[in-house]
Amino acid sequence: MSAPAVEAQEPFNRKTLFWGIFASLLAAAGFFLLSTYAPDFRQPGNGGATPLSKSGVGYAGLAEWLRLTGEAPLMARTEDDLARDILLIVTISPDSDPEALDRILELRDDRETLFVLPKWQTLPLQQHEGWKMKIERLPDTVVNNWLGRIAKAKLGVGRSTVEQLEIRGHLVAAPQDMQWVADDHPIIAAGSGKAVLVEFQDKPFFILTDPDLINNSALGDADKAAAARDLIQWLRPGKGLVMFDLTLHGGARKYDLAKLLVEPPFLALTLTILIAAALAFLHGLGRFGPPRVGQTGQAVGQRGGVGTPARG
Repeated sequence: MSAPAVEAQEPFNRKTLFWGIFASLLAAAGFFLLSTYAPDFRQPGNGGATPLSKSGVGYAGLAEWLRLTGEAPLMARTEDDLARDILLIVTISPDSDPEALDRILELRDDRETLFVLPKWQTLPLQQHEGWKMKIERLPDTVVNNWLGRIAKAKLGVGRSTVEQLEIRGHLVAAPQDMQWVADDHPIIAAGSGKAVLVEFQDKPFFILTDPDLINNSALGDADKAAAARDLIQWLRPGKGLVMFDLTLHGGARKYDLAKLLVEPPFLALTLTILIAAALAFLHGLGRFGPPRVGQTGQAVGQRGGVGTPARG
């Protein structure tokens, strides 16, 4: 005779098990998303010549100054941003990506763009994270490599003797070791036949040869701050928005396989797979009936088809 069926006691509460697994899956999904998008939220060029840098050679001060005196500037992270028909300020540092600059020149062929050349060699200041210490001027060959990618020009040889520059009605002190190029029709002149800001004849491009007129170090001077603001406002087409470039400093938004899984058009497929897996998991949690324990096997020879042979 078979033993009666007895319901087995489950070692874990089913609800506790479900919520534990759900929390683990949620944490794993959060870790995956944060790891995937972490590079997009990192500050490119920490302490360098970028619009997010608060060091002396950075331009965070100019971005904040424009926000306080008008509309907040935009930050270009993608090629779609670069294609917008607004003034783009491209700040170049010695460790910028040359290929990214070539791409900017291609995308901005007929759009107002201000290129700011690099000037200083710097080292990180250990006492203050994100700060830089100026060592000396970059060699002319380094700056000319960047300048040559933008225009057929080179830095002028020798120092300018002018002590003040006129910028949109403001007289400001000339920067230390001022960088200039030869030009007969300068927007900002640094002496006879010398220019600090020049404009292309066939493209709406401008080149500022000396960054010490608009960087964080320059904005410590009230006259230079006012001049920088008025200069940017004059360069803006139709008094529109201003945008700083980040693609040159590694801030471009790059796509990979992980991002393809969680962004359209493949997001729908990913959600479908996850929902199907969740339904299969929920289905596996249920049972058709309670487990049966304690049931003995059948006696040998009675129903198992095996018996003792009869004696003759």
